[in-house]
Amino acid sequence: MIVSLEGKVAEDIWTTNMSKSLPKELWLRAKVIMTIMHATSSLEDLRLKGEPPTMRLHKLKGNRKNYWSVTIKLPWSIIFKFKNGEFSEVKIENYHRG
Repeated sequence: MIVSLEGKVAEDIWTTNMSKSLPKELWLRAKVIMTIMHATSSLEDLRLKGEPPTMRLHKLKGNRKNYWSVTIKLPWSIIFKFKNGEFSEVKIENYHRG
């Protein structure tokens, strides 16, 4: 279950299904991934059978070692913390931007 959102992009997608920052062709995919996150208490549900390799659920490293990421479509990802079946600090960003 999603317990907290961070940032305008994630809030806009979750509440209005659109965002000025996220490309329009990614709105639906972002909302679907967030809906799966909200409906589950398991990271394994983000590793869907037949998962396209572009989804790439993975643990982040370095200064983001407490976060996980699932790719919407590169370079856009949903970044989040996961603990005790809850997704927190869920945000959508282009975290590859240097």
